[in-house]
Amino acid sequence: MKGRIAGAIAIFLLIYSLLQWGIGWHGAAWLRQLLPGAGAGGAAFWLPFALLAYAYLIGRALSVRFDAAPLRALMRVGAYWMAAMVYLILMLPVADVAVWLLGLAGVKSPALFVGWCVVVALVGLIGYGSWNAWRPVAREFRLRVRKPAAGRTTLRIAVASDLHLGALVGRRHLERLVRDVNTFEPDLVLLPGDVIDDDLAPFVKDKLADVFRGFRARLGVYAVTGNHDPFGGRAGDAFAEAMASSGIRMLMDETIDVGGELTLVGRLDRSAGRYGLRRADLEPLLAGADLRRPVVLMDHQPLGFAEAEAAGVDLMLSGHTHRGQLAPGHLITRRLFDLDWGYVSRGAFHAIVSSGYGFWGPPIRIGSRSEWIRITLELEPRKTE
Repeated sequence: MKGRIAGAIAIFLLIYSLLQWGIGWHGAAWLRQLLPGAGAGGAAFWLPFALLAYAYLIGRALSVRFDAAPLRALMRVGAYWMAAMVYLILMLPVADVAVWLLGLAGVKSPALFVGWCVVVALVGLIGYGSWNAWRPVAREFRLRVRKPAAGRTTLRIAVASDLHLGALVGRRHLERLVRDVNTFEPDLVLLPGDVIDDDLAPFVKDKLADVFRGFRARLGVYAVTGNHDPFGGRAGDAFAEAMASSGIRMLMDETIDVGGELTLVGRLDRSAGRYGLRRADLEPLLAGADLRRPVVLMDHQPLGFAEAEAAGVDLMLSGHTHRGQLAPGHLITRRLFDLDWGYVSRGAFHAIVSSGYGFWGPPIRIGSRSEWIRITLELEPRKTE
């Protein structure tokens, strides 16, 4: 097993290094035309470029043992470069063809012109994507559920998936969420997975539990695990303790009654097997539950809609996909999941998949937007005898 992991890492680093070399070669060639005689392409170029190229990987590896401001800065710079790398891989082959065609057409210094076009396009994409990542929006849904809830005719639910709190997404982003959610005056706050970004240390150091306790919801705050949340062994125990200290009730293959008003189901993430855990089937989780009240299910990955519908779930809430985060990634997530973003209904069954409030890796979203969800459930009045 360890040999296979080491082999996979070696192959990844080889491919990654070749891609970085290709990008660097194009950059050096463009700089030689832009600044002739400046020695572009030597060590003065390649050493800073190598640091930039590997900044995120180095920062991610070191953050396992250290959590310092310079390391976070290195990771942030490297994360932006990761997004730039994705789009350079897509743009540079097109740029090469454009240079060749312009050369055939007799255009003078075509590489210089096309290089500037690439730089301008890249800066525009990174700026636009950064705005989308750091300026979340609220999506609003009003859904009809033909069930009563302790005499109430509406229930207001705030949903924020994929916070990915850690070295990049920190206190300020979470404070914005708590402030905005509280203006909605929700009855219930739900967090459908990936509350943290693998490592609990930044959560503890930045005292994010204090921020979470600022949520105001009369029925409480609940969460389920995502594939980036540890939920096995000592790391899982520490995560569960951190959530409890934050005022968050974790549901790990559990069904609970919430204030006599709805039935809430929280499932383990599908990655549970890597911790030696077996994810329960949905039908036994709902055995004995009161299905006469609204049934809300949190399941991090948006799969198994048919199972949820057959089991009597009224509303399923998921995240995980980030809607691809970096276009054209949405073309892939659209094929992998029952729904990769948005809303779908099948009879009495409703499902909402959020693109998430945080992000993974680059603080960039292109083709998606950081968001949280405002849901108003319109319920049936309880019939009087």
